[in-house]
Amino acid sequence: MTAQMKPRERFFAAMNHQQPDRVPIDMGKQVGSLHKFEYQKLYEHLGEPAWMKNHDTILDMMGQTVVPDEKLLQMFGVDFRWLIPNWVGIQPFKNEKKEGYIDMWGTTFHKMEDYYAMVDTPLKQGTMKELENHPWPDPDHPDMFKGFRERAKDLYENTDYVVGADGIKGGILQSCLWTRGYENFFMDLAMKKDYAEALLDKILDLFCRMYTNYLEQVGEYVQIIYITDDLGTQGSLLMSPAMFREQVKPKFKALNDHIKNLTDAKIMFHSDGAIEPLIEDLVEIGVDILNPVQTSTKGMEDTRALKAKFGDRLCFHGAIDVQQVMPNATVGEVETEVKKRISDLGKNGGYILAPCHNLSYDIPVENIIRMFDTAQNIYSQS
Repeated sequence: MTAQMKPRERFFAAMNHQQPDRVPIDMGKQVGSLHKFEYQKLYEHLGEPAWMKNHDTILDMMGQTVVPDEKLLQMFGVDFRWLIPNWVGIQPFKNEKKEGYIDMWGTTFHKMEDYYAMVDTPLKQGTMKELENHPWPDPDHPDMFKGFRERAKDLYENTDYVVGADGIKGGILQSCLWTRGYENFFMDLAMKKDYAEALLDKILDLFCRMYTNYLEQVGEYVQIIYITDDLGTQGSLLMSPAMFREQVKPKFKALNDHIKNLTDAKIMFHSDGAIEPLIEDLVEIGVDILNPVQTSTKGMEDTRALKAKFGDRLCFHGAIDVQQVMPNATVGEVETEVKKRISDLGKNGGYILAPCHNLSYDIPVENIIRMFDTAQNIYSQS
């Protein structure tokens, strides 16, 4: 049996396509944590009321996920500790009819039963003047990364965990869709290309400036950086490959290049959905790790085929389905699923096990416990 590795050693082995002692395990970042209702169920099941202290510490306001307790991360064998950018520029509101917030981009979200949903966007006219006059977020906001250098340095020097820089909320395409509106921006890409280009460039510039400030604080201490966006639905891409390659891909590449000029950390890119036709493009623009490998979507089901096609140039993160398997399977079926994904994706390294998305309150807590227990106990053979 391979000698037991420390978390950072395990991560680097996997990233270098070498067999670690066991698959690295992740949970607790912006996309891939516990919904607050599920967290309550879990701590009650485990009989650990002290873990409830973070129940109101919201990690992601839209998804209503929480920051897991350190003891829970240790129990689950999680190899990562994430730095999570502080939410800034948020304007919460509550009246007789609605509760919600306006985010730093000016997009309005309303509270639903268990999460927040986008309901209004600020760039309604789609004119250059409106774009120029919009109150864009301050990329130099002093509170966005306050205290991060000290936290990152402590994690790097005093623990063996992988130190991760969680993504600044949103992404280049997603922020265009959330400020302009989905239908409007897709029409812009097809019929108002100059305007679409200007909006993409504006948001690219803001993200580059934000990541400059971010990595000035933590770049020497982190091993992985998470960038979130969305390119797919359950059954298809959000746009044609040609449109992506002409108008969006160059902006993604520019941001990746900018980040890689500031740090040696690996870039992990998030996109839900049926994105198999664009994976080669993501490799070309410098993505090191693909998240979340949403196996419930078209073209992403066959993880063995994904590994065979891309596994020599790309690492995978996620692959444990939270739409069908985790809510509906027996604990035995969960164990079988975990073993399958590790077998398909983890040979010769290149795989980090994690839930495909957030662990919602429709999932039996026994299934969550079995997922992490199984992953911790499948050791590589020498």
